[in-house]
Order: sequence, then structure tokens, then C-alpha cells
Amino acid sequence: MSELDVSEQSPADVPAAPKPVTAGSLLRAAREASGLHIAALSVSMKVPVKKLEALESDRTDLLLDAVFTRALASSVCRTLKIDPRPVLELLPQTLAPSLGSGQKAINAPFKASGAARHMSWAEFLRRPPVLAVIALLLAALVVVFMPDIEWTESTTRTDAVSPTVETTKEAPVEPVSPVKLEEKTPAVEVVPAPVAPDPVKSPVVVEAAAAEAAPASAPVAKPADMVLIRAKGTTWVEVVDSTGAVLVRRTLQPDGVTSATGVAPLAVVVGKADAVDVQVRGKPFSLTGVSKDNVARFEVK
Repeated sequence: MSELDVSEQSPADVPAAPKPVTAGSLLRAAREASGLHIAALSVSMKVPVKKLEALESDRTDLLLDAVFTRALASSVCRTLKIDPRPVLELLPQTLAPSLGSGQKAINAPFKASGAARHMSWAEFLRRPPVLAVIALLLAALVVVFMPDIEWTESTTRTDAVSPTVETTKEAPVEPVSPVKLEEKTPAVEVVPAPVAPDPVKSPVVVEAAAAEAAPASAPVAKPADMVLIRAKGTTWVEVVDSTGAVLVRRTLQPDGVTSATGVAPLAVVVGKADAVDVQVRGKPFSLTGVSKDNVARFEVK
């Protein structure tokens, strides 16, 4: 070929140098071959589009490190269902830790040996572990000596009160003359049963006469309980009044009886409704309408 022929060749006729195969180009070609857009790949992998674009353009400097780059490439290969080995061979390898013999060796001390010698007492006491130890010691001293302090205070109070008690015991009792006793002692007049009480007499004498006039065998009227529960079998009973006071909370054995009277309304709960007989203000009360799962709940107003 002559020099004239070489000079007449255009730049378009010169073959372009083939582009080197990179990991990013392999991943881009695999994604385009599967017909998957990079945004769709980002959504399916839950990875930002910028990281995928940096990986496909071989901009590993925009990613975190070599470990993250290789892990991301492996995930993309797994999503695209291709062999990850050719891609991983083109990515930067992770560096193994070197155990040198210089200052950064593994056996190099973390701090200089003389660093602790120059620490002042104030800095040493301000360290959190030292403060925690001091607080624990103070708490232990308080726990140890607190009983002695309380015992000393109680002894002091007893000594201060005892002279008053002795003085009270030794105080002389003023003798009471018979005349004064007769004046202070009220005369109680015994009135026979048939005689009507004198209206001029005091209410105390009238009440005493009425009590003597009443027959000994007459039953004393007792106010009826608000609720009375008699157990036919083992059951559990709770009664609470309107102030929140618990009047009854116990387990009744067969033939056991309990009652309650308080500030109405009373909230009553019976564990086994079929094992009790209930009376409300002296009248039988049926638990059929207030029972659920054999547990009765009702109010006494």
C-alpha cells in the first residue's frame, strides 16, 4: 500500500478499539436482555436507583466499600438469574487484614503506658466508673448505720416519755368525802312492773322501768340484714358497698352463712349461684335472672 492510499483513508474506516469488559457492562447487558428497566429493578430489590446506576457505570467510588459493592452485585445477579462469578471477578477484591510489625500491628498498645500516670486526682474522680463505686459505698454506709440511728431516736423518745408516766402514777388521789359521793351518785328508783312510770322522773329511770316491765322471754327486735347468703355447697362471695368498702370477701363451705349491711347500693357477686340461698332484706331472692355462667351479680338498693 502506498503512502497516498494511507493518507486517503478516513477516520471512520479505522476500526475502533474494543471496549474492555467490566462488571457494570455485564450487569447492564443482562438487565437489558431480560427487558427490565432499572427503576423496576430498584423497586424489586428495594435499592436506590442511584446505587444501581453507579454499579452499572463502574463508579465504585460512589458506593460504600468493596464489601457492599460485591454484595450488591451478587443480589443483582440473583435477581436477574445469571452467574455471579464473572461479575465478581471483575470487581475489586476485599483486602485481608495485615498483621504488620510496625506501630499499627495487632500487638501494639492501645494507649501509651505513661498516659495514666499523668492523670490528676480530679480527672480520676470524675470518671463514671469511679463515681458509681463511690455512690454504692455511700449507699452501703447509709444502710448499715440507719438502724442504729432509728434505735437511738426511739430510745431517746422513750426516755423523754417515761418521767411523765411515772409522775402520772405517783400523782396523789384526792380523797372524796361521803357527802360528795352521795351528791354525785344519782338515785335510781326501782319501779314495780304494774305501776306506770312517773313522767316527772328522768328518761333514764323511765327506760329502766320499761326494761324491767318487759317479759324476760320476749325476743329483742333485730334489724334485718340487707343481704344474707346461706351456702348449700362450696362457693365464693363478695359484697362491696357504695363507698368501695369490702364488707364480705370469703369462701363459704356447705351450711356456711354470711350477711352484710352497709351504705346502699351493695354490689354482690356469688361464685356459684346454684349453691346458695339468698335473702334480701329478709325476703328470698332468686338468682335466676342475674346469673351468667353460674356466676350471679346483683345490687341491693
